[in-house]
Amino acid sequence: MTKLFIGQIINTHGIKGEIRIKSDLTPIQKNEIFKIGTNLIIDNKKYLITGYRQHKSYDMVTFDGFNNINQVLFFKGKKVYKDRNEINLNSDNILDSELITYKVKTIDNLDGKILDIEKTGVNYKIIRLLINKKQVLVPYHKEFIKNINTKDKEVLIKLP
Repeated sequence: MTKLFIGQIINTHGIKGEIRIKSDLTPIQKNEIFKIGTNLIIDNKKYLITGYRQHKSYDMVTFDGFNNINQVLFFKGKKVYKDRNEINLNSDNILDSELITYKVKTIDNLDGKILDIEKTGVNYKIIRLLINKKQVLVPYHKEFIKNINTKDKEVLIKLP
């Protein structure tokens, strides 16, 4: 099983066992990841999602068998993961936590790797690369990200 990082539980919400998750996912990714009837992984244990909604910038989730605030308090501060086999996203919606594991090729035929993907604004990200022992920042934009090959786990990048 390959676990992908989704976000972190910030707090509980209300008294009926709902938890508040902070994530940097797009709306399309959220619809796929928080599907009712699928699982989230917390502390290497699977929890079945029985309810999901968005509230402000948070993802509000309820789990099967948890219907009281006292039952979910222990989740506070925990990291949330999803089994890669339960996610069906195309290459346009790949999760950052999965993309970080991909190899990098530049159009100039240099090899590299992704060190980090940083969110710098509401819908703006920067990819931190390591190429020829130097760190390079590249905007996460179709002008620079030429191709994401999910089969070979490789990203083709045009350096600025």
